Amino acid sequence: MLRAFIDNLRLAASTFIAHPLRTALTLLGIIIGVATVMTMMALLEGLRLKVNKDLSQLGANVFRVDKWPQGFRFGGGDRTNWAKIAARPVLTLDDKRAILEHCPSVKRTSASSWQPGQRVRTAMTETQPNVFILGTTVEYPETAGVVVANGRYFNEQEDLDGRQVAVLGPDVADKLFPSLDPVGQEVRLKGRPFTVVGVLERRGKVLGLFNLDNQVLAPMNTFLGLYGKRRTVSISVEAVDQPVFERAMEETSRLMRQRRGLGPEEDDNFEVSTNESMAKTLNDLSKVITAATFGVCLLSLLVGGIGILNIMLVSVSERTREIGVRKALGARRSRILGQFATEAIALALVGGLIGLGVGLSLAGLGRWALGLATAVPVWAAALSLGMSSGVGLVFGIYPAARAARLDPVEAMRAE
Repeated sequence: MLRAFIDNLRLAASTFIAHPLRTALTLLGIIIGVATVMTMMALLEGLRLKVNKDLSQLGANVFRVDKWPQGFRFGGGDRTNWAKIAARPVLTLDDKRAILEHCPSVKRTSASSWQPGQRVRTAMTETQPNVFILGTTVEYPETAGVVVANGRYFNEQEDLDGRQVAVLGPDVADKLFPSLDPVGQEVRLKGRPFTVVGVLERRGKVLGLFNLDNQVLAPMNTFLGLYGKRRTVSISVEAVDQPVFERAMEETSRLMRQRRGLGPEEDDNFEVSTNESMAKTLNDLSKVITAATFGVCLLSLLVGGIGILNIMLVSVSERTREIGVRKALGARRSRILGQFATEAIALALVGGLIGLGVGLSLAGLGRWALGLATAVPVWAAALSLGMSSGVGLVFGIYPAARAARLDPVEAMRAE
């Protein structure tokens, strides 16, 4: 049995070598399908690892209270009533203080608000109008995983006094002060001078979109005076420890409902989200993209399978006389069936292996271009190879069965 299998592989290899162009064109659909799956799975896995790393910096005991829902929603269409959400009351610094004072399971709270698309200037240069300006309270670094690499963070007195001090993200610091120590220098936000007191540690991008290094942080009261005091804030809440995390969320939700006078039958008019819920959002997005990717793979494999069916039928026609001679010399139907089935599976498997190599190369290119730690899940590689081999088997059965049914006498007469 093993020797017959090896002979079949040898015959398949000789057929591929004898018709290289035809073989390459037949493999193209399978190569594209498998390469697509490998590349997309590698990028998604790298994105998942990056986001999980970013979320882990926030700590396991932190959740957020917001006016607006966080993340995307999938399944059944988006039925969110955005007009109703827009009419919700804003979250305020009083809400932040109340949560800390009245929730026993809460250790720390912080508040933040942001203004995107801003330009930051000095006397000599300026940034592009794409900088995020964040107003934060002094507790923000402990609840958001922020680390000051140079200088310091602003203190509570500076926040209470509304002083014009700022902490720069590293990209902003590199742009404005390429050859100077930014600490002690002056920048301008909306034409007003701010003294730089610190520079943040580099953190990179979230989801490859939001650049955590392209931002400027200012005291909350200063920020509200500059960009508007009626805006909502986002409140980060840190539980005392992990065992009371759920209790802290319940206490916070109950307090917020009391403060807003909500009845037992009324829905919350605020959002509570955790790191896990944000990770779930990413996983939902990954599932949608994964399903779409495998749909593309199946279409490509279908095209490749039709190519295999075609080339195997041509091969049977071209080798009719050879098949007749082999059957006349005693080759059984099962041996002929096995020969052509093995040839079809080998053809598809070669295409799958080439597609795997192309996909890994593209994943490496994506790692270099996007800065993601791309990694191909083992299950995705195994599934892709299994699917390509299955396509070879399914589309190779009919030509193999047709070859096995040939009458030896008639086959030997064929030209």
